[in-house]
Amino acid sequence: MSKAQSQDILVLEERQPKKKKKKKGDNEDSVPPKDYPKGWLMKTLAKTFQQNLLLAVAFKVVHDALVFVSPQLLKLLIAFVSDEDSFAWQGYLYAILLFLAAVIQSLCLQQHFSLCFQLGINVRASLIAAIYKKVSTRKESTVGETVNLMSADAQRFMDLANFIHQLWSSPLQIILSIVFLWGELGPSVLAGIATLLLLLPINAFLVERNMKNKDERMKIMTEILNGIKILKLFAWEPSFEKRVNEIRAHELKNLMNFSYLQSVSVFVFTCAPFLVSLASFAVYVLVDENNILDAQKAFTAISLFNVLRFPMATLPMVISFLVQANVSTARLERYLSGEDLDTSCPRDTALSTQEAMGDLAVLLPQPSCLCSVTLDIMPGSLVAVVGAVGSGKSSLVSAMLGEMENIKGHINIQGSLAYVPQQAWIQNATLKDNIIFGSELDEARYQQVLKACALLPDLELLPAGDQTEIGEKGINLSGGQKQRVSLARAVYSNADIYILDDPLSAVDAHVGKYLFEHVLGPKGLLQKKTRILVTHSISFLPQVDNIVVLAAGAVSEHGSYSTLLANKGAFSQFLNLYGNQEEDVSEENTAGTGNTVGLWQLEWLCIYPGDMKQLIEKEAAVLGVTAHGLMGSIGPQVKFSMYLRYLRAVGLCFTFWIVMGYVGQYAAYVGSNLWLSDWTDDSVRYQNQTYPTQQRDLRIGVFGALGVSQGESLFLLFATMLSARGTVRASRVMHQQLLSNILRAPMSFFDTTPIGRIVNRFAKDIFTVDETIPMSFRSWISCFMAIISTLIVICLATPFFAVVIIPLSIFYYFVLRFYVSTSRQLRRLDSVTRSPIYSHFGETVSGLSVIRAYGHQERFLKQNEITMDINQKSVYSWIVSNRWLAIRLEFVGSLVVFFSALLAVIAKGTLEGGIVGLSVSSALNVTQTLNWLVRTSSELETNIVAVERVHEYMTVKNEAPWVTKKRPPHGWPSRGEIQFVDYKVRYRPELDLVLQGITCDIGSTEKVGVVGRTGAGKSSLTNCLFRVLEAAGGKIIIDDVDIATIGLHDLRKSLTIIPQDPVLFTGTLRMNLDPFDQYSDEEVWKALELAHLKTFVQGLPERLLHLVSEAGENLSVGQRQLVCLARALLRKAKILILDEATAAVDLETDHLIQTTIRSAFADCTVLTIAHRLHTIMDSNRVMVLHAGQIVEFDSPEQLLMKQGIFSAMAKDAGITAAESTAL
Repeated sequence: MSKAQSQDILVLEERQPKKKKKKKGDNEDSVPPKDYPKGWLMKTLAKTFQQNLLLAVAFKVVHDALVFVSPQLLKLLIAFVSDEDSFAWQGYLYAILLFLAAVIQSLCLQQHFSLCFQLGINVRASLIAAIYKKVSTRKESTVGETVNLMSADAQRFMDLANFIHQLWSSPLQIILSIVFLWGELGPSVLAGIATLLLLLPINAFLVERNMKNKDERMKIMTEILNGIKILKLFAWEPSFEKRVNEIRAHELKNLMNFSYLQSVSVFVFTCAPFLVSLASFAVYVLVDENNILDAQKAFTAISLFNVLRFPMATLPMVISFLVQANVSTARLERYLSGEDLDTSCPRDTALSTQEAMGDLAVLLPQPSCLCSVTLDIMPGSLVAVVGAVGSGKSSLVSAMLGEMENIKGHINIQGSLAYVPQQAWIQNATLKDNIIFGSELDEARYQQVLKACALLPDLELLPAGDQTEIGEKGINLSGGQKQRVSLARAVYSNADIYILDDPLSAVDAHVGKYLFEHVLGPKGLLQKKTRILVTHSISFLPQVDNIVVLAAGAVSEHGSYSTLLANKGAFSQFLNLYGNQEEDVSEENTAGTGNTVGLWQLEWLCIYPGDMKQLIEKEAAVLGVTAHGLMGSIGPQVKFSMYLRYLRAVGLCFTFWIVMGYVGQYAAYVGSNLWLSDWTDDSVRYQNQTYPTQQRDLRIGVFGALGVSQGESLFLLFATMLSARGTVRASRVMHQQLLSNILRAPMSFFDTTPIGRIVNRFAKDIFTVDETIPMSFRSWISCFMAIISTLIVICLATPFFAVVIIPLSIFYYFVLRFYVSTSRQLRRLDSVTRSPIYSHFGETVSGLSVIRAYGHQERFLKQNEITMDINQKSVYSWIVSNRWLAIRLEFVGSLVVFFSALLAVIAKGTLEGGIVGLSVSSALNVTQTLNWLVRTSSELETNIVAVERVHEYMTVKNEAPWVTKKRPPHGWPSRGEIQFVDYKVRYRPELDLVLQGITCDIGSTEKVGVVGRTGAGKSSLTNCLFRVLEAAGGKIIIDDVDIATIGLHDLRKSLTIIPQDPVLFTGTLRMNLDPFDQYSDEEVWKALELAHLKTFVQGLPERLLHLVSEAGENLSVGQRQLVCLARALLRKAKILILDEATAAVDLETDHLIQTTIRSAFADCTVLTIAHRLHTIMDSNRVMVLHAGQIVEFDSPEQLLMKQGIFSAMAKDAGITAAESTAL
């Protein structure tokens, strides 16, 4: 392993020259961003690795020279056999020399390859490291682009490095073989070479291939899986399934054409040596009466033509690699020479953040998002920044962090920064590591921070306390927990300045209050620090020192709470509109602190057990699945049933004929070679007489016929064409089953399976089934047949050879088994250790602003190098194991050559020259084929795992059928009455009940609010109505129909939901509202008008056909929410469920949504799941859930009167009985 260790140093050395080049480029070309220094990458790489390159060249030269020695030795051997009175020792010498040449040749080649592959991994490592280093300083970079550079482009360099020497060695080999052939056959060689040249372009022409459809399909698949819940709730699966299948059909059509072309090229390639020798020999014999084709000439020529085959084949491949690497070089150079972020700007003296900014390139819709902001912030003060959506709050934050360019003016920031982003960024590490974030551990402070950030109750519930591994993107924490961890990280870092971008949005109101008091507020942990707080919640504003109101990218006013209220400006109007619910907050929280905290601690304990337990078990299940997924496929070998399953997908009839085709091809191959040896023996037969012409024509004719049938006309083409059809059929069948099954899987499956894993099935595994497996199968069959036919030929020549075959094949078999199992594990280790590189990378890119704000770039660079080295080790071992195998196998090959020569020498008297030539030249060819057979076997075995993995997801248990025999009456539900009858439900069979026997009636057109602490079962209620969760007992009846008896789609199409997080899909705006095209344009516009989006959509250039980008990124969060509202308005079902969006929406949008719902859905039954109480104060009745049971169910007025849970909650939110009536 010392080799692998030393690579670390190589990587580091390599990095310096690169960086120098880059900086030079930067300064010259910093003015126009389009110009970047070109052409430095290849030079730098060559300079760094020159030692390796030179060594590899030396080995390759020796190998290439030896390649041409074998045909010469063969010539001498044939001469020896044909000559009656030569000495026996000569023959033995030739046999031994042949053997030695073969062995030395294989040793040199393997050394050469080993060097090449090492070069490959080093180049990849240094490129990845350089890209990573660049990411941490670069201006704008998307995750996708950089991960692509890292995986695809670095990989291309690695591929190129493996074959780079073919660029000079191929032409060299070609020239040498032409020289030797000229010596044998004279000018008639030109006929053969002409044939070869004609065949070359056909191969080169087939390199290009089609990726567009695949990317398109993957994009949709990722979206479908991310938004699967919405698809299920709206019953939209068929529409999306159709979209994916249409794209897939295009993709398969291209694949089919590609396979046909490929089979032509395979066919041409297989025929090449044969056509070439046919052309040369025919010309040679026809040109001149005296030219007699004897064994020496024919077989020496044939083995030289075989030597020609390899360089001719690799040259186009290497050239195509070069072309690809060229594209990659350009991309990498552009990326690595891109402008760095000017990080110097926000670090300066005098603590006053004075800013003046103009156009910022970051927010695309508006060209400038902050224009001339001037602010002074005193040390130790708490400043709140408020404003409507899109007024530039987040841009202000980015500007302070130096993430945006300031066009004019400057920012001075003195001291260290800590930053809490709007969307918490959580690393895939333990909870403790997330908070400490690379600082040293100070236990007392750590505990203090945990307490202040209200994380102690969470720690009790997490399976391993603060040592709990948090999944990527914080998957096993709730939104509020993530936000608190993010806050704790900032508090722990003990910086001078805290920039907090809306940290209280994701937590419940009372938790927010607690955090404000203990961390942010005047009495909190951070009271001495400078704090800049962007916020939506009005209740904290009275306690801040200074308020900055932003409007349209400028400061409209700033000052303390009282001054701003007195000014009667925009701010006071804003407060009067939305503030009345929250007026008495300030008195209250001074009075009731102790009390609330006590209450709150209590409430934690009662909510969490069930909820957390689920999360934890879910996580365990996920981990279990991974562990099983890895172990499951590690078994001793892939089950034979997988091959059968694939062949069944191809079609058994197809399979049989494909195999027959190959058998036919090789039978013809053996035949044509025997005929050739017979032809060469004519030279002895007609030694001193002229060669009869008709005999000559007959010979050429039959040789031609046999050869052509061998390659072309019948068998091979027949077999490859058939296999093209069959494999495309298999691809279609497998993808279709996979897709329809995944879309029919129940929601619980998606909750317990990471999306990445499913996407992987659709991307990598389907790609393998589409393209890699067919190739592997084909090459495996032809290798296998080639070896068998060669052995048959040798046995026909020297029957004794059969005795030698047995021990050789036993040895071969054991080497093969041993290697294949090792190789498979190493390959798996490679892929297991490779994904952390990418995930760490993706994590870095998504958390760049945080990493930069804390100044932790160096630490992340180190981390990246460590993850990379781990991967390098497994890749390196895999390469070395390949070399190990190749040496052993080529040794077997060399022995075959040796024995066939030796036996020929022993049996000298009885043999014709022709048959000896045939057997030894076949043997010379067998070494490569043996090597390939093992390669293809192990490749086939590695790839067939894809079939297994796809199949694993084809057998996932489905949810209830979409449409059953029993259809609900037309126009159901007409009244919208909902009855719960002793309804119980649990998330998974092994978990506790979430709803424990709920019984209630909701009348027609009634408006009902549902409230309860986190985890009381509010969301479960909606899931039950849509049957995302199936009942564990009891039933739900809507308009006299038990919902458990009808099909899921019939049910889901008749209900409407406005979900908590607005999910949009790529496509037109219209498709997002109405994917099945059921409604007319007028109806769509009407819905948009009601949702207050009409003016916005009319302002767009494409109007309804406006393209929504991935996940709706080009609309603001508020607009996305309104689009979801429009969706509901368009469906106009009798029952509407409103899962209230909490954090994302500012008060104005919220207001709009509320009023629209009141007017448009007046005649519907509306269930509102509320987080903010004042939204449901005007409902007819309020249902209070607690631990999965209804504890109170009455009108809000009644509930406020009686001192219950509801009134306590209302008190927390600052709503009193007197006010609710005013509302």
